[in-house]
Amino acid sequence: MEKIWKFGAAAGMAAIVLAGCGDEEAAPVEDQETETPAEPPTEVAEAEFPVTLVDAMGDEVVIEEEPESFVSMIPSNTEIAYELGLGEKMVGVSDFDNYPEEVADLEKIGGQEFNVEKIISLQPDMVLAHESGLGMGTDGYQQLRDAGLNVFVVENAETFDEVYETISTIGQVSGAVEAANGLIEEMEVQVAEIEELATNVEESKSVFVEIGSEPELYTAGTGTFIHEMLTMIQAENVAGGEEGWISMDPEAVVAANPEIIITTEGGYIENAAELIKERSGYAAVTAVQEDAIYELNPDTVTRPGPRLTEGLMTLAEVIYPETFSE
Repeated sequence: MEKIWKFGAAAGMAAIVLAGCGDEEAAPVEDQETETPAEPPTEVAEAEFPVTLVDAMGDEVVIEEEPESFVSMIPSNTEIAYELGLGEKMVGVSDFDNYPEEVADLEKIGGQEFNVEKIISLQPDMVLAHESGLGMGTDGYQQLRDAGLNVFVVENAETFDEVYETISTIGQVSGAVEAANGLIEEMEVQVAEIEELATNVEESKSVFVEIGSEPELYTAGTGTFIHEMLTMIQAENVAGGEEGWISMDPEAVVAANPEIIITTEGGYIENAAELIKERSGYAAVTAVQEDAIYELNPDTVTRPGPRLTEGLMTLAEVIYPETFSE
């Protein structure tokens, strides 16, 4: 799954570094003056079975041998698994999985209310569950275990470093340790390249990121990938004084007067950017006056997986085109 990146002078070094990583995605590397990021603390040298790992429930999960089939219960787990070369082993995914396109042909097992009988019928060697399913899905996880299935509950990730931990963990669960180490290194290099370019930003811009507009206006504060990304590229999050996913009064947005507005609703609301311009009082907002409203794919800026670096680069390009676009 090749990604196309737009970088500066350092892009020419990409092929050399990636030849050593052996990963599927093409990506940029940092220039020669930037130090190579340190290896992730969770890096494991090779796959060894049996392996015992502690999951998000605090349970020790013993994996006797390398799994040959998987069910993934959340899109982020699926994207990581595919990037680790496990696509041919995937037999079922959630109803919300939409990437890569191959998942459309797989059996669907439901969403937060998943179909236990369906998962059991697929007889996977490993079920990749997720911490976000605890509570509503805890009893279902136990039913799967009672049916003799291996269930590993992946911890929630809210930062890039925690995503790297998740990738490392799934690599150990699946036996794809080498691929996981390579993917982590690749993402770290991409982030380092972007942060290096961001040092050329002469004046920080204020940004409002809209992740929902009905019934209330929602945005991202601290402790979210969006806020971390904005910080990485030297942009100011106008909601940075709040924590998590928060509702915000439209009048507060007008008062904040962001220079850039980002919306992640374009994929399911027609003319999302135009609707923002038509809101009461928004005509006075700098982003509206300068037609600086952009639609981004929400999956690349909120889903804890390999495409976060793509979302980071896209944010950088729309906010600081003079720095990040060719």
